[in-house]
Amino acid sequence: MTESQDTQGIEDLQIPGVWVHTPRVFPDDRGEFLEWFKAETVADKLGYPLDIPQANLSTSREGVVRGIHYADVPPGQAKYVTCVAGRILDVVVDLRRGSPTYGRHAIVDLSAADRRGLFLPVGVGHGFIVPAGTQQATVCYLVSEGYDPAAEHGVNPLDPALGIDWSASGLTEEAFVLSDKDRDAPGVAEVEATLPGYDECLGWEQELRDTWGYATREAEEWAGEPD
Repeated sequence: MTESQDTQGIEDLQIPGVWVHTPRVFPDDRGEFLEWFKAETVADKLGYPLDIPQANLSTSREGVVRGIHYADVPPGQAKYVTCVAGRILDVVVDLRRGSPTYGRHAIVDLSAADRRGLFLPVGVGHGFIVPAGTQQATVCYLVSEGYDPAAEHGVNPLDPALGIDWSASGLTEEAFVLSDKDRDAPGVAEVEATLPGYDECLGWEQELRDTWGYATREAEEWAGEPD
């Protein structure tokens, strides 16, 4: 399959490295079928295969706010997120110091109706809210690293410095439901000095590409050797 074929349906967002994939859905009188994640598609886009040692699933009711979460780099924790039931407004925050879009965010509507998947590279913060009118949402995350509490951190999702318009959910702050950990998380200014560096994140990703490229060349050379 060519790269142009394999990466069709992918839209890059304004935050570098963040993109959305809209899969083809095949409906019939039984329901529908789709390939919601393809390793080949992701590898063609990234330049290396995404190792997925862990898959997470969360259920959240209307008004629940989760995030903003991120992990130390290296190794960080890249994520591929999709909403399999209900609807969420997914929030991506560029927390990579030195990034051209540092401090900016994007809000992506994910739902069981559109079946889109959202990719977040290492160093990028992630959260979401279940908007008004959605009784419950189920979200699946494929992650590049397993859970490590010592390496995972949070920024307060309600920090005014982030400028996130949570009211786009159709709810007021009084209706938000947060864990104590997320509500008590520090503001971005308090942790800025310890946030992942943009160059560090890009360097880690390039190391993965180089390793994959070397392994691929070795395999090709080995396959071409005579018996």
